Amino acid sequence: MIISPAIKGLFKLRQSAIDNFALNPVDTQMQVFNRLVGSAQFTDYGKKYSFDKINSIADFKKNVPINDYDSLKPYIQSIMEGKQNVLWQSPITWFAKSSGTTSDKSKFIPVSKESLDENHYRASKDVMTLYLHKHPQSSIMSGKCLIIGGSHQINQLNADSFFGDLSAVVLQNMAWYGQMIRTPDLSIALMDEWEEKIEMMAHTTIQENVTYLAGVPTWMIVLMKRIFEIAGTNDLMQIWPNLELYIHGGVSFKPYRNQFQQFIPHTSMNYLETYNASEGFFAAQDTMNNEDGMLLFLNHGIYYEFMPMDEYGKAHPETLSLKEVELNKNYALVVSTNAGLWRYVVGDTIQFTSLAPYRIKVTGRLKHFINAFGEEVIVDNTDSAIAAACAATGAIVNDYTAAPVYMTGQTKGAHEWIIEFEKLPCPLDVFVQKLDKALQSVNSDYEAKRYKDMALQMPVVHVMPKDGFNKWLKDKGKLGGQHKVPRLSNERKYLEEMLPYLA
Repeated sequence: MIISPAIKGLFKLRQSAIDNFALNPVDTQMQVFNRLVGSAQFTDYGKKYSFDKINSIADFKKNVPINDYDSLKPYIQSIMEGKQNVLWQSPITWFAKSSGTTSDKSKFIPVSKESLDENHYRASKDVMTLYLHKHPQSSIMSGKCLIIGGSHQINQLNADSFFGDLSAVVLQNMAWYGQMIRTPDLSIALMDEWEEKIEMMAHTTIQENVTYLAGVPTWMIVLMKRIFEIAGTNDLMQIWPNLELYIHGGVSFKPYRNQFQQFIPHTSMNYLETYNASEGFFAAQDTMNNEDGMLLFLNHGIYYEFMPMDEYGKAHPETLSLKEVELNKNYALVVSTNAGLWRYVVGDTIQFTSLAPYRIKVTGRLKHFINAFGEEVIVDNTDSAIAAACAATGAIVNDYTAAPVYMTGQTKGAHEWIIEFEKLPCPLDVFVQKLDKALQSVNSDYEAKRYKDMALQMPVVHVMPKDGFNKWLKDKGKLGGQHKVPRLSNERKYLEEMLPYLA
């Protein structure tokens, strides 16, 4: 199918808008800031913090505190019970349920009409615009997008509102023309029983002309394996010959890239990373395939601040605006959104990989790290080390977690890992040596602690049986959707819970 002139015109407009905010980032963010504060000045929150007297970023920082979910929870709770004009001016009837992986408690992130239209849907169009700008001869619009979504249900606190995984909220509210170009049917896409959903998706989508995929890598792999079993092939292009793009996000793609390249062994296949969270669609890759960094979306209803890591945890932390950030430094992402999150700490850490235009990469979670011995290991380090060990040995890793082994008496510390392999073609100790060396090469603090085993001994690695992590998630009631295995923890709670699954 040749892209129609109307669709081409739409993408040309979006490319012009992208070029505009990329070239005028600071002015664009000021316009977004002014719109947000002006729109919310008559809300309960806006009145409490004197939004009508805010005339500058300095006023905003002075008047409005840094928030996390717990500090905004009383406001969100009242919206869920039916009150409106609390955090945002327009009615809130949808909530994106997000468990994260740092707490057993669910978070319910407000979703407004503005956040859907100006953030999630606009950003989705911009992802396709960025891709088509780089691939003008693409036939991607001739087929459908296979999306692995979540599930949703009616909010029992208030019959007029609903909650669900972000992907479910987005799918349910998508315009009819968006529904036409995606598969499977909504009745399957929004099922909440994941084993049955994967089975139904495999049988129904195998007949479609799928040209691109979107979803979390872990679940996409599960779906692809089931499709291979049904079709009797190990090459996805034999099933969908027009497949050309996989849009991924949610977790780092580094540990999964080799497995996808085995499932889709064709150089014509493209990969595009996105940064799409319950709180907002923040960024997407504008340079294709292996390059680090995603273009920060600056005109999508979100005002950004960046908290240096040495400020995190302080009673009154300082934050930086776009024009103050530096390359390759870790920042906690702070957002104010057109759904009523104000100076909200998302929980992710990011680094800037470019300042013209502003590109970022996600380096980890604020609570997902190991620093029991001063080694300051973050998820970006371990993802890179896993990828390097896989490249060196031919292994394929499905998922992993790691935590510290504390020093006791005369024993030294270590990191204890649980790794689920799809393929391990070498002795485990060979893989562990490669993993350890790779981690030392990307983290000098870890390297120093490992020097002659002075503080840290060789990593202790257990092999998780196939689907062991999924069994753990299922037993915790967290199988599917946006629930993920916590890659790193500075305490042993998760690892101790998982050790029985090794049997």
